[in-house]
Amino acid sequence: MKIAILGNGGREHAIATKISKSPKLQKLYCIPGNAGTDLVAENVELDFYNYGNLLRFIKENKIDLVIIGPEKPLVDGVVDYLSKENIKVFGPNKKVSQLEGSKIFTKKICEKYNIPTAQFGVFKTDTEAYKYLERANMPIVVKADGLASGKGVYICENLESSKKAVEEIFNGKFGLAKQVLIEEFLQGDEMSYFVLSDGKIFKRFNTAQDHKRVGEGDIGKNTGGMGAYSPSGLINADLDKKIITKIINPTFEAIKDMGEKYKGFLYVGLMIKNNNPYLIEYNVRMGDPECQTILPLLASDLLDLILSCCNQTLEKQNIVWEEKKSMCVVLCSNGYPDIYKKNVEIPNIEYIKNNDSFFIYHAGTKKKDNKVYANGGRVLNFVSISNNLKSSREKVIKEIENLNWNNGFYRRDIGYKIIDK
Repeated sequence: MKIAILGNGGREHAIATKISKSPKLQKLYCIPGNAGTDLVAENVELDFYNYGNLLRFIKENKIDLVIIGPEKPLVDGVVDYLSKENIKVFGPNKKVSQLEGSKIFTKKICEKYNIPTAQFGVFKTDTEAYKYLERANMPIVVKADGLASGKGVYICENLESSKKAVEEIFNGKFGLAKQVLIEEFLQGDEMSYFVLSDGKIFKRFNTAQDHKRVGEGDIGKNTGGMGAYSPSGLINADLDKKIITKIINPTFEAIKDMGEKYKGFLYVGLMIKNNNPYLIEYNVRMGDPECQTILPLLASDLLDLILSCCNQTLEKQNIVWEEKKSMCVVLCSNGYPDIYKKNVEIPNIEYIKNNDSFFIYHAGTKKKDNKVYANGGRVLNFVSISNNLKSSREKVIKEIENLNWNNGFYRRDIGYKIIDK
């Protein structure tokens, strides 16, 4: 089979690496890819938001399947466009992608289908929002409605900071904003829970814990993710049953009531309190860096699973996992998530090799004249799998130190709540 993956991040490198192992694969393209995907696929410099050019490439190269990595093309409707052209594509359509594309859309589903979540209010003007905030208990959470690359969430400790958050959102920090979402602050521990769906049924696709704050001890600004580990230390049989019964089943019921089918990965962002789940958010694709953390544990053929979703035969698949632990630490450019330099060389990276238990997934990189350069905030994902998270973290940190890239930084405490307590 000829496969094309859209995207250029660590998630797409992880998917490409796993797909490259499938005996069904004949040729793999990454559009546009990065310096890492170049090792397992052919990178194609193509703007996939130009649907006409994308379709032309797919047809000229006789692509059998297109896998959508990031959220924006899903929310924008690339699946609908390609499906109408009879291209087999993996990912949810535009309508159900509103689960990620609009936090308010998801909140209204929670309200209608009694899905446990934080109490919330939706406001169309800053004046309305300010009035609500003046009566609200602090801390409080202020969210941009649309896509914001994981950065459109403000946890505000006081009235002044919460008003500033509303002001920034309405002033267009994350794009045009017609509404703002304000919700109560839930105490507990966050967890990422994944399912895979073919439009008829869904199957559980492992769990992870993500560290979004830039600083050690989970302090500082929100980022796209500084590291993660899998499986989550919070998951147990009772909690798993509650997540499916109270959150996932009603959500798929809502999708069915819309007259839609969901095909693809669904990321369920949860807050766990007293072994009870509360929905924080949905993502309509694999998380990043959770994808890089989870996929090395998958013993099944990922391409088989994806094809079964496209063909609505997921019920015939048995998803098998390695009985091990996985740890991912993200190496970032100095200055991230604020201002950082681009086009900075990463020398000697070719000497650090992947094996059965260690992987480097490229995120913000590009290759030029056989040299690798950092061109993003989150640059490399170092991943190790072993029998315990402490060993995995030690291996990852050793390899980051071996690389000795002076233009980057990372968190040494990923997984501290479960490893260091």
